[in-house]
Amino acid sequence: MSAAAVVKRLVPLFDRVLIQRAEAVTKTKGGIVIPEKAQGKVLKGTVVAVGPGSRNEKGEHITPSIKVGDVVLLPEYGGTKVELEDKKEFHLFREADILAKLEE
Repeated sequence: MSAAAVVKRLVPLFDRVLIQRAEAVTKTKGGIVIPEKAQGKVLKGTVVAVGPGSRNEKGEHITPSIKVGDVVLLPEYGGTKVELEDKKEFHLFREADILAKLEE
């Protein structure tokens, strides 16, 4: 199932952002396999879907500053893990919990 199909099935609400974490590095450039316990936690991911945004006191939407396809820096802890039928793992974060947007 592609990321586009996931977006059609799972739509975040309010200021929630659906993120697919980047894959952990399992081998060094020299070809040495890194044990799972020694691998660092992946703190980077790609935005798959974005909710419409939160509302202010007047009830108006506050447009999210993140869009689909952005690469973002994530906090070490937090977010809600979402696993879909095809065993793909995604994470839901509030927009305010995302640390930074990485420009490439």
